[in-house]
Amino acid sequence: MSEQHAPLPDEFRAWLAERGEDAYALVWVAEQSEPAGWAGTEAPRVGESGIARRGADLTRIAVEEVTHGRQETLRRWLQLDDGVRHLAILTAEPGNLREHTPGELAAELMHDPGNDEARLTGLLASWLYRRCAEAPQGLELGWVAAAAAWTCHMRDLAGYPPPSVLGQSLASAGEQDEATEELVVSTGRRMADLLDRLERAYRPRAELIEDWHAVESLAADVPALKAMADWLLDQIALRDAHAQQLRAVLEPDITDYLRDRQADGSLLNVTVPALDSPRAAHLAQARETVRAYTAAAHSGREQEAQQFLDAFPIPARALAISGPAASWRRHSATAQDAVEDLAAQRAATMTEDGADYFADPELLHAATAYLAAREGQLHLVHDALGRLTHPAPAPRDLPEELAPVAAAQTQRRVIEAFGTLDRAAQVLEGQIHYQLQQPVPARRRATTGAEADLLTQARDALEHTAASALPLDEEDIRARLQEAMARPAAPAGPGQAAPTAHDEAHTQALAAVPTAPGVHR
Repeated sequence: MSEQHAPLPDEFRAWLAERGEDAYALVWVAEQSEPAGWAGTEAPRVGESGIARRGADLTRIAVEEVTHGRQETLRRWLQLDDGVRHLAILTAEPGNLREHTPGELAAELMHDPGNDEARLTGLLASWLYRRCAEAPQGLELGWVAAAAAWTCHMRDLAGYPPPSVLGQSLASAGEQDEATEELVVSTGRRMADLLDRLERAYRPRAELIEDWHAVESLAADVPALKAMADWLLDQIALRDAHAQQLRAVLEPDITDYLRDRQADGSLLNVTVPALDSPRAAHLAQARETVRAYTAAAHSGREQEAQQFLDAFPIPARALAISGPAASWRRHSATAQDAVEDLAAQRAATMTEDGADYFADPELLHAATAYLAAREGQLHLVHDALGRLTHPAPAPRDLPEELAPVAAAQTQRRVIEAFGTLDRAAQVLEGQIHYQLQQPVPARRRATTGAEADLLTQARDALEHTAASALPLDEEDIRARLQEAMARPAAPAGPGQAAPTAHDEAHTQALAAVPTAPGVHR
């Protein structure tokens, strides 16, 4: 018996518990949009969505139906699974949810004396054949995809299809030959071995690359493998110094968000503000770019990988903190936290008794490269923001010709730190929105007002800088030139200073403006 299209209440666990002790929820799970970390990311459990883990975002689920009993639940899962979206099986336990794999339910039913084994075998065989028939690669490669899907979802029953299940599936396809049977079995065994290797604590980069190539080729036809392919690629990137330097340049600073999660995320009934959409988008772009570089670098496409590195130069560590950066750090609590967190990461990385110090030297080298590049990038960002909010006066003895050059450094540093003026504006808008979200976490209630005001000041100064940087069109230039030429010349006198070289150069530049439309010198 099934309850169709049950609504998703706010208290999903309690709602599901009310459906009965033998109630299972079949739910579609959308991809995670909340930013995830790198080094601390847990290896994916292939065949599970992870939606029942502590802290998971239950807004990602959509209830398909509620079933009762293992047999009915497995039957409906085998019918509903489309091989594209992730259909999870959930039950309510005291205090939390639990996710089950279809293989787990099948194994329990196989050991149940009251179960109709022939009927269960037929259901499994029908599902396996459908996974082959719906694969877009053709019949032979379709069996490879079907075998991989079996290992992902049915591993708790068997690492590869049992002869009784495989025989019926092959009969349905008219492919009852030993070669196809051996293909399915060998693919299932290789996949099972690969999943076993994921459980190892330390693995060399070469082995991760080999496994990534194997999984990536199947991920298009077995979506359950996509999370594993991405995780393997991230693990390779964590051991690639160039990938980590690229990450250090592209990732926005989300120290405020990370600190809020650490401080309040473990407390019950405390809502941690969601990361603002601009920085979440930039974070996703950074992750996607690092993955693209890593895939190119470890797939024989060295020239393409080098193009990524050339496009985003790595900033050098500053030998001394600039005045604008020091000013920003004095006034911004988030900037102070970012500097402290970076120093703590460096200290933890360089601890000689750390777990990675001897076990994984590639990981240690890449982490060191990331921290050095991140320190340089953080200095760039703080220097640019400090120039916006606390512009330094021009040096007294600066030659007059260099005054506009000095003034232009603010715009140059903003572009160097954020990429473009628009991107900098997006980050500032996002940070302001994040600071003003209610309720404000307890750890920053005393600083949020000042921080939001400082960010607003930086945003307003940036808007002024961007407006002044806009090129004048031809009509504006001509009007200003005519206005200047129409002014009566003041008689020279002993108290009037002679025109400077800068004034003369400026007048000559204006006079050189073309009068014919579309003509530019």
